[in-house]
Amino acid sequence: MRLILGSASPRRKELLAQIGVVPDAVRPADIDETPAKGELPRPYCARMAIEKARAVQAAPDELVLCADTTVALGRRILGKPADVGEAAQFLLALSGRRHRVITAVALRLGERVWERDVVTAVKFKRLSDEELNAYLASNEWHGKAGGYGIQGMAGAFVPWISGSFSAVVGLPLAETAALLSGAGYPVHGGQA
Repeated sequence: MRLILGSASPRRKELLAQIGVVPDAVRPADIDETPAKGELPRPYCARMAIEKARAVQAAPDELVLCADTTVALGRRILGKPADVGEAAQFLLALSGRRHRVITAVALRLGERVWERDVVTAVKFKRLSDEELNAYLASNEWHGKAGGYGIQGMAGAFVPWISGSFSAVVGLPLAETAALLSGAGYPVHGGQA
C-alpha cells in the first residue's frame, strides 16, 4: 500500500518519520483555504483537511494523508499571516493569553475519508516589544498558522500547553498512527 502525503510541510514529514512512516510520494493539495462566513475554527479545520485529502490526485489503492492546523483565539481563526504587519497583530493578540490550536488529519482511500481532530490549549506569556520585534525579524512566522511555530524560537513564549505537542507542530502522532493502522497501513507506533 502506497502512502501519499498531501502536504508541503517539512515538519509533517519529519513528524511522520518519528513514528517510522515514510511517504512514497509528496503531493501538496492546492485548495482555497478561505473560511466561510461565520465558520467556527474546529469545523473549518476539519473541512480543510478533508478538502485537501479529496483534492490530491491518487490511485484508488493509494492512501492520501492530509492535515490542517488552525490557531483559534475564541471564535476567531488566525490563519497564516499575509505579511509582517498581520503577524505582529496575531502575536500581540496571543500575548499573555490562552488560545487553542486545532489540527485535523484526514486519510483517504478511494472514496472513503476518515478524519480526526485534536484540540490543544496553549498559553503564551506576555511578549515584550523586544521579543516581538526579534521574532518578527527572524521571519519564522512566515507560513505558520497564528504567526508562530512552537518548535522554533516561539517555544520560548509558551510556558504551558495542555494536549498534543506534535499536533501544535502540525500532526497529532497518536491519532495519525491510529488512522493509518485502522486503514491497514503498518505503523511502528501501533494504535492509539
